[in-house]
Amino acid sequence: MEIRVLKYFLAVAREENISNAAEVLHLTQPTLSRQLKDLEDELGTILFIRGKRKITLTEDGTLFRKRAEEIINLVDKTESEFSSLSNNVSGEIFIGGGETLGMSFIANILNKLHEDYPNIRYNIFSGNGDDVCEKLDNGLLDFGLLIEPANISKYGYLKLPYYDTWGVLMKKECELAKQDIITPKDLINKPLICSRQSLVKTGLSNWIGTDYENLNIVGTYNLIFNAALMVKAGLGYALCFDKLIDTTANKDLCFRPISNSEHANLILVWKKYQIFSKPSEKFLEYVNKDISELNKNT
Repeated sequence: MEIRVLKYFLAVAREENISNAAEVLHLTQPTLSRQLKDLEDELGTILFIRGKRKITLTEDGTLFRKRAEEIINLVDKTESEFSSLSNNVSGEIFIGGGETLGMSFIANILNKLHEDYPNIRYNIFSGNGDDVCEKLDNGLLDFGLLIEPANISKYGYLKLPYYDTWGVLMKKECELAKQDIITPKDLINKPLICSRQSLVKTGLSNWIGTDYENLNIVGTYNLIFNAALMVKAGLGYALCFDKLIDTTANKDLCFRPISNSEHANLILVWKKYQIFSKPSEKFLEYVNKDISELNKNT
């Protein structure tokens, strides 16, 4: 299987038309059609449903599209790493993280690094801990920013001098909004909107004192902005971190911290025994330097 053919496949999946894709790729339509047929024969499956004016992906085609995109991204990342092996520090750094104000700590480091090494480019992937770990394990990220609880046994890591506060985002008209602190019993039978991260589910169950399956989960989210819209519409209460939604500017919503689970520490992780590119080495150097300076001042 050639990288060139993967790019052909992705072009057809994107254009949803072989003629249009052939024009973009500067190929003849018969040549492109033959390449796709050879790819399907190699994989032993049908990737496309061919209509008169539009082609769509089969279930296998949708899965293959995800894998093809990952392979192409990994190839691009590898080429970038080797291009950075010269004396000048240049290339790309790939960092994944969830929605947390701890990203401001990372952003400040990237700014300092950019001032000293302007030829480094930064790629930020946003997703929950499960998404970040999957991409990290597949070599698509250099670093991941995880929020406790997190399984870090297979990673190298640094604990960052930053934490988030767990709580509940709700409508101001709710009865619970009158309280300063939310307790486990307050949320029993309440419609909850939770992060779909697996370890967050476990932590929530432990805090409330019942199995996750017994909770009244009406929805899950990957991005808190979307969850806030569901809260505003009256669907339920969102468990999230403080200050991710500006409740001072949003007159309809408020945030209340939860008891017995005040803080969630942030951890920067990377694959154990990873050979870093020069940009990644510099990034980790600057992270350690900032942590040391902060520790001296506390």
